[in-house]
Amino acid sequence: MGAYIIRRILLMIPTLLGIMIINFALVQFVPGGPVEQVLAQLDQQGSATDRIAGSAAEVGTSGGLASDYQGAKGLPPDFIEDLKKQFGFDKPPLERFVQMMKNYLRFDFGESYFRSISVIDLVLEKMPVSISLGLWTTLLAYLISIPMGIRKAVHDGSRFDTITSAIIIVAYAIPGFLFAILLLVVFAGGSYFKWFPLRGLTSDNFDQLSLFGQIKDYLWHIVLPVTANTIAAFATLTLLTKNSFLDEIKKQYVITARAKGLSERGVFYGHVFRNAMLIVIAGFPGAFISIFFTGSLIIEIVFSLDGMGRLGFEAAVNRDYPVLFGTLYMFGLLGLFINLLSDLTYVLVDPRIDFESRET
Repeated sequence: MGAYIIRRILLMIPTLLGIMIINFALVQFVPGGPVEQVLAQLDQQGSATDRIAGSAAEVGTSGGLASDYQGAKGLPPDFIEDLKKQFGFDKPPLERFVQMMKNYLRFDFGESYFRSISVIDLVLEKMPVSISLGLWTTLLAYLISIPMGIRKAVHDGSRFDTITSAIIIVAYAIPGFLFAILLLVVFAGGSYFKWFPLRGLTSDNFDQLSLFGQIKDYLWHIVLPVTANTIAAFATLTLLTKNSFLDEIKKQYVITARAKGLSERGVFYGHVFRNAMLIVIAGFPGAFISIFFTGSLIIEIVFSLDGMGRLGFEAAVNRDYPVLFGTLYMFGLLGLFINLLSDLTYVLVDPRIDFESRET
């Protein structure tokens, strides 16, 4: 098993490098880089002489084009060259990429161009929101989906199975943002009830509350966004659990166990349960990271939460390259380790699985 883990870790290097190369190359062809963003702000908010000192203090380092900036009319050429130099655009793309990767190997991600804060500090500042959404959504989805999926498999074709399948299909078909808005209208002081807060993860007086009061306030705020974020994951996981159990129930070893006189309970929990739960339990790390990355942006916007989803979106819109590439590197690396963790979870759940014997 040790050789397999080492092999997988070594494969992460070219995989992560490929991810960074592709995204860095694509960004070079996207118009409206950081320099153009600053020039557009200068053009809209005042003359060059009014804003040169302030804008020079706000910019950092990364890449872009070397000429023909729209909005540079009337600005001194020397100022534009200095601006490109501060962003690092005076160097060729290959040199910028190599220097960036050298820094990233030391986990030095630089500072945001427009926020005057290091990328790591910015990520740590936004992380609690995304962790709250991802962790609670995953736990809630598993706590509901696994028992329901098992019961649907045991009572396949029954009235319960039919009704719950209809509910699951409807839930899966509802867009997350639409369900989030519906929750706000109904339960957050819209047209009906005012049971939950409209925005944020904590109240304004959170620091003044007792420990129990802080826990209660936090859970009170998280109910609606987690509910809205859970609906799609709940539907998918329930059907996955049901189908996994149905596949195991129909296998030959189940028929053999029944023929030997084992009770249905003994067959189910002694043989079927362990094998059927393999794919469900082993998929937990991947499910968490998937919800953590892909399911938060719209929910954060609707509920006015400031997490990783909004951070990535704003970095892409504003061409904040240190934040964009820094988070891509960090979470790309995290995603690769999560995939490895998922494989190791398979082995923990079922020791019969041996990745070591697979051909490379």
